[in-house]
Amino acid sequence: MTALITRDELAKEIAANTVTVLDALGPEYYAKAHLPGALNLIEDEVADRAPDLLPDRDAAIVTYCSNAACGNSQAVASKLEALGYTHVRKYREGIQDWADAGLTIETSV
Repeated sequence: MTALITRDELAKEIAANTVTVLDALGPEYYAKAHLPGALNLIEDEVADRAPDLLPDRDAAIVTYCSNAACGNSQAVASKLEALGYTHVRKYREGIQDWADAGLTIETSV
């Protein structure tokens, strides 16, 4: 099982620019709202896109989706780990928790 990261820990890492954040929701959801600087990567695209999107397999990566009930973030994290990524964590509470805490959300629309 993928290691977890808390909202506060993730906020600090985003502010320090020491993590790559991956939104594991579909592109239509990503366009409407995503965490600051997050990239969109869904489960079906991990094998094809990860090598170009994430060339450093030892870099800090955090996946997230909508909330704790959503399995997308774990699916993407598991595929990344299977490809040899060594520092993958999951923000289990997802964008719902982030928004509920009043933290910044970005859009692509």
